[in-house]
Amino acid sequence: MEPTAAAVAAAVAATTIGATIQGSIGFGMNLVVVPALALALPDSLPATAVLLGIPMSLAMLVHEHHAVDRRGLTWILVGRVPGTLLGTWVVVTVSVDTLKAFIGASVLLAVVASVVAPPVRRTRRAELLAGVASGTTGTAAGIGGPPLALLYQHEPGPTIRSTLAAAFFFGTILSTAVLAAAGEVPAADVALAAGLVPAVAVGSRLGRRAHGVLDRAWLRPAVLTFAAVSAVVVIVDAIP
Repeated sequence: MEPTAAAVAAAVAATTIGATIQGSIGFGMNLVVVPALALALPDSLPATAVLLGIPMSLAMLVHEHHAVDRRGLTWILVGRVPGTLLGTWVVVTVSVDTLKAFIGASVLLAVVASVVAPPVRRTRRAELLAGVASGTTGTAAGIGGPPLALLYQHEPGPTIRSTLAAAFFFGTILSTAVLAAAGEVPAADVALAAGLVPAVAVGSRLGRRAHGVLDRAWLRPAVLTFAAVSAVVVIVDAIP
């Protein structure tokens, strides 16, 4: 089925907003994009959301690659491998409604965890487990940021943005390759993702401009509230 103009417009708007958020604080694009796509273009998930992570993370890496936490990134990527395989199994074996419910639940749990979770001490084990969680939800639902954001939430802005961007870049390439091998990256989703790249570029640029100005005290609660409401709508829509 051809996407409607309204559905494409919703995808463009969500991608621009999401990229602006991620460009400014280091994560959050797919907390906006995935619920929007699940409502407007559900057949495009998870491939389109996963593919959008490549240009978004690359744009962020170009500007702050000097601040990457290389040790933490190594263990995150080690954990990403089994997480990616688990996430691919979810995509291949479950129905569309179940996948939508999983996506909604992933977003909702990520929001709750971001609000109530205590600070996570960055150990090798924590980095490894965050990589597994990020790989699973990032591959199955296109949302791999929250586990890593929780891990790095108390680090300086450049370290958060650059390390998450590096993890997303390499992890997204891995997820795309495994999903493609499983036949879960149709040409239509590749075309949609390619068409949304300009929205990613615009949002990323806007986000960078906000690095020194944006007050995260009000932006973060607004993003989480939007994501939670969207997640509930997606879950309800998935109920037969």
